[in-house]
Amino acid sequence: MSNGEKRDYYDILGVHRNAADTEIKKAYRKLAVQYHPDKNPGDKEAEENFKELSEAYEVLSDPQKRAQYDQFGHAGLGGGGFSSGGFGAGSPFGDIFGDIFGDIFGATRQRGRGRRGDDLRYDLELAFEEAAFGVETKIEVPYAKRCGNCGGSGAKPGTEPKVCPNCRGAGQVRFQQGFFSVSKTCSPCGGEGKIVEHPCPDCRGSGSLRDTKSLSVKIPPGVETGNRLKLANEGGQGLKGGPNGDLYVYIAVREHPLFKREGNDVICEIPVSFTQAALGCELEIPTLDGKVSMKIPEGSQSGRIFRLRGKGVPVLQGYGRGDQLAIVRVETPTNLTRRQKELLEEFARESGEDANPLRKNFFEKMKDILS
Repeated sequence: MSNGEKRDYYDILGVHRNAADTEIKKAYRKLAVQYHPDKNPGDKEAEENFKELSEAYEVLSDPQKRAQYDQFGHAGLGGGGFSSGGFGAGSPFGDIFGDIFGDIFGATRQRGRGRRGDDLRYDLELAFEEAAFGVETKIEVPYAKRCGNCGGSGAKPGTEPKVCPNCRGAGQVRFQQGFFSVSKTCSPCGGEGKIVEHPCPDCRGSGSLRDTKSLSVKIPPGVETGNRLKLANEGGQGLKGGPNGDLYVYIAVREHPLFKREGNDVICEIPVSFTQAALGCELEIPTLDGKVSMKIPEGSQSGRIFRLRGKGVPVLQGYGRGDQLAIVRVETPTNLTRRQKELLEEFARESGEDANPLRKNFFEKMKDILS
């Protein structure tokens, strides 16, 4: 990780890509003990190795995340718009603390109970106008589906998972520790009560396959960066009959070359020439609805704001629209010819202070302060 590129998760754990879940868990536990910060106080390298190790195990211990990683690599877990969220049953932190405190307080895992699928996240980038007025778009979401070859059992067709000999199908083991009777999740079967001896060749014993589904997402008018939409039951697949998780679509709005948003108002700076500001003019200016004509009164100063009612962004899940604020920016002429300079100098001599009220007022205040 020091070179900025993520290492392969299988290489981190030192296992083959077709390694069984029990092999992955065994490798993780061995390395976690070796690199745990408590055993390596002050060792930054060990700390980084432990973080890297935990990240790898979080993904490879979860069938859905592992399937996404096998197909899409690191991009399927956060890059390219898609990521999986939350601490599921495959979280390395839950596994560590479950092992440590489960022995003492009897933390157990319910065998055979359906588990809700993970909530997933998709980052969607929108154009400024799409966010303002809403849009319906399609997104491609990687997900894990039930393996059709084994029916989700993880066992090779023609075979069945066998009852775990360690817990005899209970999913947990009990033993005495001092005055306490302790229940602990069975390690060989991971609390399932059964062990797959002959993994399905299609899903490698996970019971699920990687796939991609296309979803239509309707974006309401008025969304902005940071808003999110919830697509119920479109997240990770539930296990053992459990419900699917949800998919959250997070919005990011691209910057616009002319407009900026403040609340429901749209800001647009309008450049005008020195002569247009001095003499007044009528200009065509852009809005979200197209061009409109706007009158610039004579003597307009740079920074003057003109409000165009109802030309802003629609109110999200409400009524009405914000306004557009057109801000005048007077341009100082550059690259003047000799004749143009002569005319400006003549103008300056003729105009006097009455033609520049702001300048006159400023220097009068400065004299009062400094006198």
